Amino acid sequence: MEVLGLRWSAEGPELVWDGGRRSALTWGKRVTFGVAEGGVRTCAGTRGHACPVGAAVPGRSTGGRCEECARLDRAHSVAADTLTDDPRPYHVYLAWFGPGMTKVGITAEERGSARLLEQGAVCFSWLGVGPLMAARRTEELLRAALRVPDRIPYVEKRAVRAALPQAAADRAGEVAELHARAVALGGWPESLVREPLRVVDHVDVFGLAGLSVAAGEVTELVAGGAVGGELVAAAGPDLHLATEGGVVVLDTRLMTGWGWCPPRVVK
Repeated sequence: MEVLGLRWSAEGPELVWDGGRRSALTWGKRVTFGVAEGGVRTCAGTRGHACPVGAAVPGRSTGGRCEECARLDRAHSVAADTLTDDPRPYHVYLAWFGPGMTKVGITAEERGSARLLEQGAVCFSWLGVGPLMAARRTEELLRAALRVPDRIPYVEKRAVRAALPQAAADRAGEVAELHARAVALGGWPESLVREPLRVVDHVDVFGLAGLSVAAGEVTELVAGGAVGGELVAAAGPDLHLATEGGVVVLDTRLMTGWGWCPPRVVK
């Protein structure tokens, strides 16, 4: 069996396996994942299609795709600015990951907050909603005017999760300040409807309250290896596992492309 990725549902994080099986992940459970013996990590393919050559990929790759499949995936991504005829409305948002780490982005309105959960956003607020090209123009306007990026590396997000402000109001402050500056700017496309400040906080959803500083991160998986511990938090693609040596972070994107023994969950 193979892992397709970590997905966020209304009930929380779930690992999705080939064949449609899902493993719900809840705090306090001990989980162990074992990589099958003698296996090789292969390309995860793209857009629901298997890699045509079954290419091998490095164990440290968080993309989990060969060069060609990664190129095809990027070419069909909204973030690549190659799609211009998507008729769906898009949200523009501000997402906060820690002090001094706020980004602007866009996501299809129909996806709700799923994109923010997938990125590990500690809190966020919508800025506006409208056609795709209007959302893109607004994103570029705000990046330049507010001097905020459209990407923040996961390594930086992980580094601050155990040291976030305890009060929700303190976590929301930077988003509120940037939201006020954003809606006061001129130059917004007329077709994009501005939205009021409504900060959504994910600290409880992710289990980050009282989180211990990580003692380490899993950087690579190998055939015949195993990783496990008590699940104490999850954010974006990351699982925070308490082990005898401290909390270890497992980026589930490293799990794709491997053959796995059935996961063992202990209540």
